[in-house]
Amino acid sequence: MKKLLSIFTLMVVMFLMTNPLAAQQTSPGDPGGTPTGPPMGGGAPIGGGTLILLALGAAYGGKKLHTLQKEEE
Repeated sequence: MKKLLSIFTLMVVMFLMTNPLAAQQTSPGDPGGTPTGPPMGGGAPIGGGTLILLALGAAYGGKKLHTLQKEEE
């Protein structure tokens, strides 16, 4: 019974925390016309950064795996 009450209380708190998010304003509409200036974000490519992050993640995972195998021996 205590577990059921705690789950119910958690659900009520979660609902009350997310309810104010429904009152957020929407973004303004498109003003029309042709855009002037550089695109938002500077037009930087994201492909190179993604490859670097993947390579670093693979290297880190490989090091962790190697350390784990050394500890088992």
